[in-house]
Amino acid sequence: MFHKILIANRGEIAVRIIRTCMYMGIETVAIYSEADRESLHVQLADEAICVGGFRSKDSYLNMENIISAAINTGAEAIHPGFGFLSENSEFAQLCEDCGIIFIGPKSEHIKQMGNKSWAIKKMIEAGVPVIPGSEGVVKSAAAAIAIADKIGYPVLIKASAGGGGRGMRIAHDVSSLKSAFETAKSEAINAFGDGALYLEKYLENPRHIEFQVLCDKYDNIVHLYQRDCSIQRRNQKIIEEAPGTIDEALQKRMIEATIKACKSIKYENAGTVEFLVSGNDFYFIEMNTRIQVEHPITEMILGKDIVKEQIKIASGERLSFNQSDLIINGYSIECRINAENPKEQFQPSPGKIKLLHIPSGNGIRFDSLLYPECVIQPYYDSMIGKLIVHGENRDEAIKKMRSALEELVIHGIHTNQMFLYMIMNNPDYLKGNFDTSFIQLKLERLLEYDEDE
Repeated sequence: MFHKILIANRGEIAVRIIRTCMYMGIETVAIYSEADRESLHVQLADEAICVGGFRSKDSYLNMENIISAAINTGAEAIHPGFGFLSENSEFAQLCEDCGIIFIGPKSEHIKQMGNKSWAIKKMIEAGVPVIPGSEGVVKSAAAAIAIADKIGYPVLIKASAGGGGRGMRIAHDVSSLKSAFETAKSEAINAFGDGALYLEKYLENPRHIEFQVLCDKYDNIVHLYQRDCSIQRRNQKIIEEAPGTIDEALQKRMIEATIKACKSIKYENAGTVEFLVSGNDFYFIEMNTRIQVEHPITEMILGKDIVKEQIKIASGERLSFNQSDLIINGYSIECRINAENPKEQFQPSPGKIKLLHIPSGNGIRFDSLLYPECVIQPYYDSMIGKLIVHGENRDEAIKKMRSALEELVIHGIHTNQMFLYMIMNNPDYLKGNFDTSFIQLKLERLLEYDEDE
């Protein structure tokens, strides 16, 4: 087992990883930007090193400085968390070259599954259902039009190296496809330095269902069941549920496809296989080669620590449990708490936390970077915490989430807390009648709350 781990991240996920390391008896090294000198993860770690300036590119994306920090502190391994360098194959390879264990999959797996067109080809070979579309990168708008004529409109243009909704455009006809192709290409170059695009049939109003997996180097694979991540705004998840409400027959087919996907590349460590579900059909969309933001709801229904398993697998140990050991217990929901103002088109809301009260106990968990008087910086992602609840069933989990959102107090900045509360009280959400278009269709109604509530 490792003696010391460097966490190449910030915010709530860095805090989350540090806490697991604490009870595993592993020393931790935090990295931070000049803006994050007083951050919670810096205060909790055994050591902390500044790796650059305020901007992400100068600090949390500065591979050379991060590797140097690991070497200088004697850290044997690096946990990348999510975002930043977590799915950067070059960084994973650099760790391998420097004799540092990357707590995640091999660099080749990150590179392969990060290339969406390659991943789709591989899934087709493995017998995993994929959305009809291009067999690889589409090199021109004319080629995209030819493919769209075959599979039918609407179509979705996606950046091959993309994620988070960037480099993604929907086209409903030939004329809109031409402009969408060029716009997506330009956005992909700016966001990822790679303008490669692929094209697929656009599924209107699907559900977004994903399966968490853990795989060790001894070819042991377990799935940790599914999560429903359909409540999204602009392709960004906001609320997640586990295990969701898909029927057993569909679940069984999706589990089989998930295992096929992992076996096809001999995957190692934690990962998540994501699908779109339309009616009784499902289609692979991507595999995230990292810990997910929404991993806590899986932990809540299974009683497992996924970060702990990541660390153990990376250190060379076998999985500590079998598939038969995993039994779903109850229902869990996660709400992402963002520093933003929904009333002002969700603009970021940095600033100082003047008053803070966090609900706890009775199946309530709050993973966050917050403490009284801390400063929310304007340079990074707006997510400042994740409110997670666990109940005996979905109805109880919803009631518990409503109660927790009512009790949560964050003063000094705007948050999306009331927006989330409105969703928790929406009749269609309560019935489970939702898909990825839910927020888009109901946005006006969801914003009908008083700022002072």
